[in-house]
Amino acid sequence: MTIAPFSGFDFGDFAERLGPGGYEVVYETDRLQVGIYVLADPEPDRQQPHEWDELYFVLEGSGTLDVEGEKHPLGEGAAAFVAARAAHRFEDYERIVLLVVFDKT
Repeated sequence: MTIAPFSGFDFGDFAERLGPGGYEVVYETDRLQVGIYVLADPEPDRQQPHEWDELYFVLEGSGTLDVEGEKHPLGEGAAAFVAARAAHRFEDYERIVLLVVFDKT
């Protein structure tokens, strides 16, 4: 697979199109996946543990990330790492827009 040296996208376009609980891949290679995840109350976060390490970046809103029972408040501009196969989910949000980066290696 040939990887382009540059790819651009506007996160706002994706976030506005997605409804509560929506996830859309905005860029992907064999080693990396980048997506936008939108959650809005009262829709719960229904994620299951993933096979890849992941990074969350809060683009808009705030909430609490529960990772295996440990609660981590996150606000706009914050980031969090979650190890592969760790049980996790977002709670205590009205609306939160997340940039999600999976390390597929």
